[in-house]
Amino acid sequence: MNQPAENHPGQPGQAGQPGQGSAGLAQSSPTVGTFRERDGALEWSGRQETVRVEPWGPDAVRVRARLGGPVLEGLPGALLDEAPATEASVKIEDGRGQLTVGALTVEVDAEGLVRFLRTDDSAELLTEERAHFWWPGPRLYTPVGNGHHRLEQRFAAYEGEKLYGLGQHQHGLLDQKGAVLDLVQRNAEVTIPVLTSSRGYTLLWNSPAIGRVELAGNGTRWVADSARQIDYWITAGQPADAQRRYSAVTGRTPMLPKWAAGFWQCKLRYRTQDELLGVAREYKRRGLPIDAIVCDFFHWTHLGDWKFDPAEWPDPAAMRQELEELGIKLVVSVWPSVSPLSENHQLMEQRGYFIGTQYGPMAHADWPDKEVASTVQVAFYDATNPEARDFLWSRIKENYLDPYGITAFWLDACEPELKPGFQENLRYWSGPGLEVGNMYPSDNARTFYEGMIAAGETEIVTLNRSAWAGSQRYGAALWSGDIGTDFATLRRQIAAGLNTSLSGIPWWNTDIGGFHGGDPDDPAYREVMIRWFQFGALSPLMRLHGFRDPGMPLGPDMTGGPNEVWSYGEEAGTIMEKYLRLRERLKPYVLDVMRAAHEEGLPVMRPLFLEFPDDQATWSVADSYLFGPDLLVVPVLTAGASVRTAYLPAGARWTDAWTGTSYEGGTNVTVDAPLDRIPLFLRDGAVLPIAE
Repeated sequence: MNQPAENHPGQPGQAGQPGQGSAGLAQSSPTVGTFRERDGALEWSGRQETVRVEPWGPDAVRVRARLGGPVLEGLPGALLDEAPATEASVKIEDGRGQLTVGALTVEVDAEGLVRFLRTDDSAELLTEERAHFWWPGPRLYTPVGNGHHRLEQRFAAYEGEKLYGLGQHQHGLLDQKGAVLDLVQRNAEVTIPVLTSSRGYTLLWNSPAIGRVELAGNGTRWVADSARQIDYWITAGQPADAQRRYSAVTGRTPMLPKWAAGFWQCKLRYRTQDELLGVAREYKRRGLPIDAIVCDFFHWTHLGDWKFDPAEWPDPAAMRQELEELGIKLVVSVWPSVSPLSENHQLMEQRGYFIGTQYGPMAHADWPDKEVASTVQVAFYDATNPEARDFLWSRIKENYLDPYGITAFWLDACEPELKPGFQENLRYWSGPGLEVGNMYPSDNARTFYEGMIAAGETEIVTLNRSAWAGSQRYGAALWSGDIGTDFATLRRQIAAGLNTSLSGIPWWNTDIGGFHGGDPDDPAYREVMIRWFQFGALSPLMRLHGFRDPGMPLGPDMTGGPNEVWSYGEEAGTIMEKYLRLRERLKPYVLDVMRAAHEEGLPVMRPLFLEFPDDQATWSVADSYLFGPDLLVVPVLTAGASVRTAYLPAGARWTDAWTGTSYEGGTNVTVDAPLDRIPLFLRDGAVLPIAE
C-alpha cells in the first residue's frame, strides 16, 4: 500500500501542545513504508524496520518495533503471555494506518511515526517525536553487536504534564516530570518502568534491560543499553481505570493473608532462638498486638546453606510451635547469594545455577561468612533459570517448610546486591545482563510463589527489597530498603510509597524509624520514631525494623540496639502502643482494601488524584494520601510540629476522625497535631474505629 504521506500537524492534547518535531519536513517526503493487517494487529514496515501495534486488553495496545525483520516473540518482559480478549478495528487508507480499541485510537503515518489519541474526541494523549527533522526518527537503533542494539524511544513533551510511577525512588518527588532515572535495581532504588500521566494514559516500558528514562521539558526518552527490540504497552483512561488495566495484563496480587495485615516486629538482628522468643513473649505479656516476628540474616550455618545454625537456633520446631500458639507468624530471611563455604556451592556451580560472568570468576560480591576471619567471594543463584529456581526451592522446602512449617520469607538483597554492580559483565539464563538484569527480583519472588503453590500452600507473602513490573502477581511485598532515620527521609517515603502504588505493587512498607542508626535514648530520634510509627500504622504493611545504635561491624556476630516499642521510653512507648491498637482495630478495613487490590488491581496507598482526578489540586499533593477509599492520612513530617495543614479534595465532605469536625472539600485546613496524633479524615460519613 504505497501511497503519498499526508502532512498532519500535531493536534492539541488535553494538557497542551506537543513538543517540537511531531510534524515537519520529513512528513512531506515520499512514502517509505507499507502497512498490513495481520491477526488483528496493524503492522508498518519500512527501512528494514517493523512496527507492530496490537490490541492488548480493553483500551490498550502493545507496540513492538525491531530493526532487521519481524518483531520477536517470547522475549523477557512483564506482560502475561495472553492478552485479555478485546474488540478492535484496523483501518488502512490514504497512506496511514489506524487501530482503535475502546477509548484508545492509534495512528501510524507513512513514515512509521505513532500517535495515541482519545477515541471519543481525537485529542492527542501522546505521540512519538523525531530527534531531528532529518535523522534519526523517534526510534533509534545503535548496534552493539550480536543483533543487540542500544535502543532509544522518543515521545513528545507537553506543557503542564505530570508524570508518576516508575517504581520506588528516594528523590522525594511525586510528580517526576523533569527527572532522569536510571533503569537499574539498587538497594532502596527500585525500577518498575510504568508511567502514569496527568494527560490520561499509562505506559509500561516492557523491557527488563538496563537503561534510563528522561522526562525532560523538551521530550521523553526511554533508553535500553542493549536489547533486541522496543516493546511498550499503553492504555487510555483515568489513573484508577489504568491501574485496573495494567494489573490485568501484568497480574494481580493474591489476597493478603489476615496475619500479614497486622504488626510485624523486627530488628537487625535477633541472634538466637532464646532472644527472639523472649521478645515475642514480652509483647504478649504486655498485651500488645503482634502478628509476625522476623528471624533475620546470619541465622544460617553458611550463606547459601539455607538452614538454621543449631548452635544459635537449637530447636526451630519448638520455636515455631510456641510462636503459633502465641498467634505470631515466623518470617525467615533468605538471601539469593551463596558462599564458597556452603554445602550447595559446588553442585550449583557444576550445574550452572549461578549467574554467569562474561569475564573473570563466577563471583559477584564480597560478604562475611561464619568460620572465616575475612569476607569471601559469593555468587548469586540465577533466578531467571527455571532449574535454579527449582533447586533453591528444594533447599527451602527441605530446611524450612517441611520440618518446621515455615511459610513466610524475607527475600533480602534481591536486586541482586552486586559489588561492583556491573550488569554488562553478567550472563543470565534468560539473556545478557544488560538485556534482562532488571527482572531478577521478580523471578526471585517467583521461586517462592511457585514453590509454595506446588507444596499446596495458598497464603503466600514474601518481603522483598526489590521488585520489577509484575512482581505483585507472585505475592511480593516491597519495602523501601536501607534508608536514613531522620524527618527528611521520612518525608521522602510518602512519594516513594505513592509511586510504588502507581507501579502496580499494593503491598508496600518502610522500616519504621528508618534503617541506618537511630539512638533509642535520643529525644530527637524518639520524636522521629513516634511520627514514623504513626505513618507505619497507616501503611499497607506495618513493620518495625532498623539497625539501631549502638551498632556493630558487619559480620556473623552483629546486632543492633533494642528496637521494640518499649525501647523508646515511657512517653514514646505509650503513643506507639496506641497506634498498635489502632492498626488492630483497622484490620477489617485493611483487609477490605486488600481485597480491592486482589480483585481490581487498585492500590492500598492512593494518591489523592486516584479518587479525585477532576480536582486539579490533588495532582500536586505529595505529603498526604488516601488509605483505601475512605481514610485521608496526613503524616506529620517535621520536628517539633504541633499543627498540620492538609488539603481536603473537592467533591467530598471530610470529618476529622479525632474531633468529629466536618469540612467541605476543596480547601486547606489546619488542625491540631500534638505528638500523639496523626491527622486523619473520613470521607463522606465513612465510619472507622479510629478513636479508642
